[in-house]
Amino acid sequence: MADTTVRLLRLLPLLTSRRSWRGEELADRLGVTPRTVRRDIERLRELGYPVHAVPGPAGGYTLGSGARLPPLLLDDDAAVAAAVGLHMAACGAVAGMEDAAVRAVAAVEQVMPTRLRRRVEALRSTTVALGVSGPVVEPSVLALLALACRDGERLRFGYVDGGGVPSRRHVEPHRLVSTGRRWYLVANDLDRRDWRSFRVDRLRDPLPTGRRSRPADPPDAARFVSEGMSSRPYRWRARVLLEAPADVVAGLVSPTAAVVESVDERRCLFLTGADSLDAIALQVAWLNVPFTPLEPPELRERCAMFAERFGRAAGHQVTGSACTP
Repeated sequence: MADTTVRLLRLLPLLTSRRSWRGEELADRLGVTPRTVRRDIERLRELGYPVHAVPGPAGGYTLGSGARLPPLLLDDDAAVAAAVGLHMAACGAVAGMEDAAVRAVAAVEQVMPTRLRRRVEALRSTTVALGVSGPVVEPSVLALLALACRDGERLRFGYVDGGGVPSRRHVEPHRLVSTGRRWYLVANDLDRRDWRSFRVDRLRDPLPTGRRSRPADPPDAARFVSEGMSSRPYRWRARVLLEAPADVVAGLVSPTAAVVESVDERRCLFLTGADSLDAIALQVAWLNVPFTPLEPPELRERCAMFAERFGRAAGHQVTGSACTP
């Protein structure tokens, strides 16, 4: 019986690590016969794990979803990640998640080995969350939107824009994007015939229509939201060439402040926007890397003005272009 229990504890993580396993593969991994694997699969089913068997050369065993949640097996890293993620969810932007997250993390930590519990406790005791201010979203709404994105089901909902203007929308949903503080739905607006990003906390009464269709030529959802927040709404939109790798610059700015696009191993494009060219010039100068303004042409003039002004303040005579710090 002890050997059987050990095998089941080894078999279950295998089934969760891949979508499908052939019986022979599982037998090789466990060092048993295919017949023993079949018996162990039956025992897992008796414990509530819905293991499906697909016959044929291309078939195999697949762990599916069932009517109730059976016990889960996590390795050390996955257990710590789950506990830390649940702690973060307790101070997130989704309504009603706090109590559920606290209950879930208590259940995980209760069965954790001491060595792992110490790691989680160290992270929890030394981390301070700023929390989330402003509106939160309902988990039921997020679930509905996620299913619509996955299944390609059109939605209708009310929407209130940043100016407080209400409207009705009919969309083909594509992806959900989280910035940490806000959730956005990227969708094709069928009435306006254009792509839009909608703040989920501003949606009202989303309803599936029962009609399914996939939007053509969907954008990169994360970039679409980033552009919508960092440049699209503003009077001035700028393109600046930076003499630094894209991954270095991306580590200096938030995706809600700019889009960073690689040019080659040493250079990247910095795409941002503001209602003031002065704000853009100072934002780019703050990065402390050599740069060349590309668009708009007025941005180069503002850089030269700042260079002259700062040069005078420092007691130096400034000549030529000052766009390279």
